[in-house]
Amino acid sequence: MNGASRDALAAARERLEALTDTSSVDAASLAEQLAAITVLLDREVGLRRVLTDPVQPAQARADLAGRLLTGQVDGPAVDLVSGMVRSRWSRSRDLVDAVEELAATADLTAAQQANALDDVEDELFRFGRIVQSSAALRAALTDRAATVEAKTELLHRLLGGRAHPVTERLVVRLVTRPRGRSLEAGLEAMSRLAAARRDRAVAVVTSAVPLTDGQKQRLGAALAKLYGRQMHLNLDVDPAVLGGISVRVGDEVIDGTIAERLAEASRRMAG
Repeated sequence: MNGASRDALAAARERLEALTDTSSVDAASLAEQLAAITVLLDREVGLRRVLTDPVQPAQARADLAGRLLTGQVDGPAVDLVSGMVRSRWSRSRDLVDAVEELAATADLTAAQQANALDDVEDELFRFGRIVQSSAALRAALTDRAATVEAKTELLHRLLGGRAHPVTERLVVRLVTRPRGRSLEAGLEAMSRLAAARRDRAVAVVTSAVPLTDGQKQRLGAALAKLYGRQMHLNLDVDPAVLGGISVRVGDEVIDGTIAERLAEASRRMAG
């Protein structure tokens, strides 16, 4: 997001943080309601354009949102979205993206309150790796001809009782409501949001063999010093790297694997 939308999202995040800091607000329930509002706004293009129309007074937009949502969702969700439509948005679609992000953040907050955020982070990463390694599973989860019910049932069979309920809810939403984004991109976005709950960045670490606890601690400390913030390490084992490790933080890759050094030597020889 750029400009006005970025500022509006930042303000909405602060309001969500204030809401979920109180014991009277159920973060998981708020997440479900915000997810339902996301579906509504994504489907009703005309509505979201009216709610983000800068020509309309901010209070009139908020009043319209309140009338539409009151009785459909609880007061905290109404107040949060009404506040969001008072803000200025660069594009109407940015409002939908923002509500969707807040839904995921509320669920992750519920996991954090239950001391399960680390588990959710790890489960999202492992699920992404499972999908990446199984073409058949990825095809089933991204099949446009498959119904929402069929995909949901498949995910319940895969994750039910094996993953935290927050993980299952996040994955079900990503699969059944992709909104033009790939499953892999959605899972990465969820991982970044989870890391942000602890003011951490995510480092995807690939090694030929599992790292020891000592190696993980040293690597985490080195990356924290390099990037100036704590790191959550998503660990992947791939014998194809031959030796050493590869670290990806966002779009930046630090590759110290033997495979990459051999490839570089080959490129130099060819040149």
